[in-house]
Amino acid sequence: MKLSIIILNYNVRYFLELCVLSVQKAIDEMEAEIIVVDNNSPDDSCAMIKLRFPKVILIENKENSGFPKGNNIGVAAAKGEYICILNPDTVVAEDTFSKILAFAERQNDLGIVGCKLIDGTGNFLPESKRGLPTPFVSFTKMSGLYRLSGLFGKYYASHLSENETGTVDILVGAFMLMKRNLYNEVGGFDERFFMYGEDIDLSYSVMKSGKSNYYFHETAVIHYKGESTIKDENYRKRFRDGMEIFYKKHFSSSSFFNFFMRIGSGIFAAGKATAVKSTAVLPQKYMLISDNEVLKSQLEQKTEVAVTMQETTHFSQSFSRNRATQIIFDNNFMRFESIISNFENHKNQNFTYRILPQSTDFLIGSDSNADRGEVTFIP
Repeated sequence: MKLSIIILNYNVRYFLELCVLSVQKAIDEMEAEIIVVDNNSPDDSCAMIKLRFPKVILIENKENSGFPKGNNIGVAAAKGEYICILNPDTVVAEDTFSKILAFAERQNDLGIVGCKLIDGTGNFLPESKRGLPTPFVSFTKMSGLYRLSGLFGKYYASHLSENETGTVDILVGAFMLMKRNLYNEVGGFDERFFMYGEDIDLSYSVMKSGKSNYYFHETAVIHYKGESTIKDENYRKRFRDGMEIFYKKHFSSSSFFNFFMRIGSGIFAAGKATAVKSTAVLPQKYMLISDNEVLKSQLEQKTEVAVTMQETTHFSQSFSRNRATQIIFDNNFMRFESIISNFENHKNQNFTYRILPQSTDFLIGSDSNADRGEVTFIP
């Protein structure tokens, strides 16, 4: 078997359904398997997988064992030459895995391959590629100085643009493709981590083994819960705790880390006190990309606003962008590849986006990278 996709789920049933649907289409003509590991979700995620995706391998944990352990359980059950660690709040294109596997097989020193991640508005997520978080680089992250270029821009691997493929130090756990035997050789995810730092640790362990990690820009994956969704005190604590484990494991002393982090935490706290929370603008009009008149009528009942319908996969540029518009993509009508392309091509144009997954009655979307995403049901 060529590929095993491991999706660790906790309590995101509708995002999981969209994710698995997109993955299933992406591996349609491949020797591949999907493994969903559920960390004891209180929702009906497991029932949904059994009903809608009976060929998916489902592992039902009896506790929430955390990100590293849950993924290790999934990899232990995998049979593929390659594995892909994939978050359940992602959407892949039909050609994502064929493209990234072709790239992987051309490399002689393959470590981990990551790809371009975009948020629910089509904007690039900088955590798609990162540098090694030395004490100083971690300080630039916590203090916000990473937004500057040059010396301060190493946290998000600013030596590469979002549209350049190349080697990077660290890749994010939302999408990591690598050979299964390499994952096992370096010990997989370190289970001392729980929710932050395990992807940094795995990436660095692979680098130390003599392999190279790559950021691959030629396919984009939607990730609804970007890193910026949790910029609060809990995030700061998780970041610091994860980095402390990382430094104690890989470096002889963490005194520099503690010094820089104390300064960075102070700047972080001051910034939080004056931060202005972003608010989403309510749509003033809706456009449905579909050929389904019944769906159009259902959405008009839901929104109480006239819905414009367009039967083309590339929506018109002719209407005004001065009015906030929500674009609804019908996956019964459009491929995921086309939907993702439209996200990217029309970003920052006063649009918000929703996807209607094939054979469902709900919409999924988010309006900013500070938005965890929402599910809306169609009457």
